Amino acid sequence: MGAHERWTQLLEVLGEAGHLSVTEASERLGVSAATVRRDMDELARQQMLTRTRGGAVLSSVSYDLPLRYKTARRANEKHRIAEAAAALVPAGGIVGLNGGTTTSEVARALATRADLNDNGPGGSLTVVTNAINIANELAVRPQIKVVVTGGVARPNSYELTGPLATHVLQSLALDVAVLGVNAVDAHFGAATHDEGEADVNRAIAERAEKIIIVADSSKLGRRAFAQVCQMTSGSVLVTDKDADHDLVQQFASQGIEVVQV
Repeated sequence: MGAHERWTQLLEVLGEAGHLSVTEASERLGVSAATVRRDMDELARQQMLTRTRGGAVLSSVSYDLPLRYKTARRANEKHRIAEAAAALVPAGGIVGLNGGTTTSEVARALATRADLNDNGPGGSLTVVTNAINIANELAVRPQIKVVVTGGVARPNSYELTGPLATHVLQSLALDVAVLGVNAVDAHFGAATHDEGEADVNRAIAERAEKIIIVADSSKLGRRAFAQVCQMTSGSVLVTDKDADHDLVQQFASQGIEVVQV
């Protein structure tokens, strides 16, 4: 297990418990107490947690983990989900992408899709995004036109938020919106922890003819603070094969297409 994966797991366990001793963390992560102490010290230096005598407690930023700490979590599932979602985007279309680890993988899958090239029959793809890391990766791809919203950058997700972002989106039309979220519930819909991100993500969804939600199975049946959009008939949910059967049936019964990979 690499350092970043350990840090991600440590922060997630700490997020659930609120406080954690070195001994408890050592048992949960399956690593030595010395390794846990070094990890806690490093995360405290980054202000991701607060060290206590014999352990650590949450600091204010631990609930909404920065993107760099989410990358290692369920990486294989996210890669498969991204490939499947990217395959649903029509060549020559206009796709909206918000920020997140899974949508970043979707962007990479689109960038390497064989049929998306300057001379292809479908023409080049247009990507509209409020994620500066996605724009950075796609800007060097000549077959993809990149449109970036304005806004204020959130360091946790690299997403641009605020009225500048929503204002730009109000004047655009999208064929498809591919959205990564923190939670998705059959009744409450797709949601995220931050209301500013939710506003922009909602604007992306409202401008699209088709909505594709990409979420690994750990996010299904959960609710987060700020709703992005309802899961309505015609929407697509791309998730992994570990998704609970009953939850999948709840989505399917509402006319939502569920793709499991």
